[in-house]
Amino acid sequence: MPTSAIDSLIFRDLFGSAEMRRIWSDEYRTQMYLDWEAALARAQAKVGVIPQTAANEITRVCKVENIDFARYAEETLTIGYPVLGLVHQIAHLCQGDAGKYCHWGATTQDITDSATILQIKASFDLIAEDLDRAIVATETLARDHRSTPMAGRSNLQQAVPITFGFKMARLLATLKRHRTRLVEIRPRIEVFEFGGAAGTLATLGDKGFAVQEALAKELGLAQPEIAWHTERDRVAEAGCYLGLLTGTLAKFATDLKLMMQTEVDEAAEPYVTNRGSSSTMPQKRNPISCCYIHACAATVRQGTAALLDAMVEDHERSTGPWEIEWIVLPEVFTLTGGALKQAVFVLEGLEVHPDAMKRNLGLTKGMIVSEAVMMGLAPKLGRDKAHDVLYAIIHDPQMGDRSLAEMLLARKEVTDVISEAEIRRLTDPVNYLGLSEAMTDRVLKAS
Repeated sequence: MPTSAIDSLIFRDLFGSAEMRRIWSDEYRTQMYLDWEAALARAQAKVGVIPQTAANEITRVCKVENIDFARYAEETLTIGYPVLGLVHQIAHLCQGDAGKYCHWGATTQDITDSATILQIKASFDLIAEDLDRAIVATETLARDHRSTPMAGRSNLQQAVPITFGFKMARLLATLKRHRTRLVEIRPRIEVFEFGGAAGTLATLGDKGFAVQEALAKELGLAQPEIAWHTERDRVAEAGCYLGLLTGTLAKFATDLKLMMQTEVDEAAEPYVTNRGSSSTMPQKRNPISCCYIHACAATVRQGTAALLDAMVEDHERSTGPWEIEWIVLPEVFTLTGGALKQAVFVLEGLEVHPDAMKRNLGLTKGMIVSEAVMMGLAPKLGRDKAHDVLYAIIHDPQMGDRSLAEMLLARKEVTDVISEAEIRRLTDPVNYLGLSEAMTDRVLKAS
């Protein structure tokens, strides 16, 4: 019976996806072990280390459906590692003496690490697909709302006006950086392991590099320049990437949660009947996807820290830190895939409420553009004097329900230096969008 959220029949599709779970399943991992053993046999046959007939027979039996998982689990429990028991079954399944050539010159960690890299590679393929979808959806939002004005916020308070397109363009630029990062890190990470007991390939004599070269072609992975049994930067870098990506998704989710507040109502997750419903309050429409993105990201962040801890390994083969990866990697990749799928769902169907954005821009009756007025007065009064004038007006108890424009027009020191028309222009938030649209255009052009 499942005990974790990523495998739970109830929760698993909230926190992950079937495709990512399949990659990190026992069956898929075991098939990667088998694929590696078959690839090693073929590579060794090509350079004359083992007979071609043995390689053919090993390849024939290396199919996950041939494995007795009950026996495999029992032997793994006894041995403590998930490879030797599998090698025993492969050897038993082979006809003739082919079985004795299985796992020739290899060590447990060679097959385990290489299978892990194959799983990471397949996972990165899924992440790349969904990241592209997120980028396309965000690009559409940035373009469609290039000029939709809204309040920018600092310390949860209204700051100065921006456009919603500008907000989405910032997210778009970040997601594109993550896409670039993924392209950059994959060649460093997608490298197999084959070094034997202490990484020196001593069992293969002068044929070690030739076998590695042939194995690289078989696996579709890069050949290592040197053994990396206890150099875990590749796996740690994968974890750090997941932490960065989910951190960005959680930032977006946090903004959207705040924008979905009843009093704000500037945007909302896509409407789906009963999604986000309350059991007692029929009016509720909770930010469900945002909640799961946040939870996934927080958990991935902790997993990333564990993967960094797993780098601290002893000598040429470690005692414990390596196994941290077995626990953490299935979870962090599944949760990252889940967070990304939730984000794609939200971005592709995001509800944007320009009327609410306009309403909120007017809540302070012009005070949101006090900076614009200050800078308009600065050439006449000096910046410090202009700041003091605005501060006094804004905090004047007599302001009440009056607008900033009305208060400015009542101050002679203001009307002596700028006209009423200029005051009206300066106090209209739509006229103080800065380079919001131009910056949005730059991001879109780069796309």
